[in-house]
Amino acid sequence: MGPADPGSNPGNPIFTMATKTKKVKSSGKFGARYGKKVRENFTKVDSKQRQKQICPFCKKPGVKRTSKGIWNCKKCNKRFASDTYSLNIK
Repeated sequence: MGPADPGSNPGNPIFTMATKTKKVKSSGKFGARYGKKVRENFTKVDSKQRQKQICPFCKKPGVKRTSKGIWNCKKCNKRFASDTYSLNIK
């Protein structure tokens, strides 16, 4: 009897990845930990920071967060600072 192919068993814990459900979105990775309110607040902030924002220089959607408070526009290649989780430039 030879060794079993690890890819043939879909229930193998080595190859299964955590999936997010539609209801809890990005906070699904926390499971039942930290409480409902904390996970809801995390989902609001996380979904807002991960979407592409509108660039204040070229007015096109293409700005993504590179790190805390640092934003980069892929269209005009500008790099600037703003709020931590979402753009708030007036």
